[in-house]
Amino acid sequence: MRRNHIITGSLALLLALTGCTKTGDANPSAPITTTAPTSAATPSTSPSAASAPATSPSASAAESTVPDAPATQLPLVRFTSGGTSVDVTIKPDNPTARDFLSMLPLTVPVEEFAGREKLADLPRELVTEGSPGSDPVDGDLIYFKPWGNLGFYYNTSGIGYSEQTIHLGTYDATAEQLELLEGNNITVELVD
Repeated sequence: MRRNHIITGSLALLLALTGCTKTGDANPSAPITTTAPTSAATPSTSPSAASAPATSPSASAAESTVPDAPATQLPLVRFTSGGTSVDVTIKPDNPTARDFLSMLPLTVPVEEFAGREKLADLPRELVTEGSPGSDPVDGDLIYFKPWGNLGFYYNTSGIGYSEQTIHLGTYDATAEQLELLEGNNITVELVD
């Protein structure tokens, strides 16, 4: 008998709880807020009614008045040779990218390699511990661990994921800009 009372009480409670939401409500767990209806012909004279927020009681004033914070701007590095430059947006989400940024400014030689990328030799190897490999795509600036150099990929056809290839950032340059970027005195600097 006691078991029947528990089951009946549980069902009654369940029915009461499900009746607390609006039918067709997209978010049944959200609190329901009601306000007194006002008409345009009879405006409310109550100061509290005019200033009452039409949001959920759980929303704070700070949440409703503070605009979204701007996204953090990623570092921009410029590679310059004579009359051309290529800007690279660095994503400093790994130790290798952060170590590269710490080296700037510097001057490096850049050369063509295998019809796939431009290589830039660095004055020293970068830290690679804790940096994941990558699956490069055209427009990626990478660090190649075995050779200790940078690569501007522009033809990644047939190249797949490698633990030896660490993604540093991305660039948008024409084939002509990349061709002009070759030489011994390419300046590399952080753009403010």
